Amino acid sequence: MSWSDPIADVLTRIRNANAARKDRVEASHSRVKEEIVRVLAEEGFISSYTVVGEGGRKTIRIFLKYDDRKQPVIGGLKRVSKPSVRVYVGKDEIPPVRRGLGVNILSTSGGIMADHQARKRGLGGELLCSVW
Repeated sequence: MSWSDPIADVLTRIRNANAARKDRVEASHSRVKEEIVRVLAEEGFISSYTVVGEGGRKTIRIFLKYDDRKQPVIGGLKRVSKPSVRVYVGKDEIPPVRRGLGVNILSTSGGIMADHQARKRGLGGELLCSVW
């Protein structure tokens, strides 16, 4: 199976699983997807993740996080840069998400990281998605 935008696919899977109040969701593995999920875990939007399988048939198992009232921690996910329209920002042009309550995930020369890490390291790059 082939997708035109695999990053949007994993974000949609997370969004749909949150809406259905699932404990976990699985997506096909790629290094970029794994790095995006790693940033989500570091920022506290998901509980954890694991890479399952070997060889070319790996999947990422993402464990979702809910608050005390069983509401999802992730309020929203938005794909910003798309294959058809790439969005690049400089270190001083990284926009805030929900007045600082959310996080932008960027692909920089130093790897995939959250916006506050990119600002701290003085890096700009491709604005992949926003999470709040």
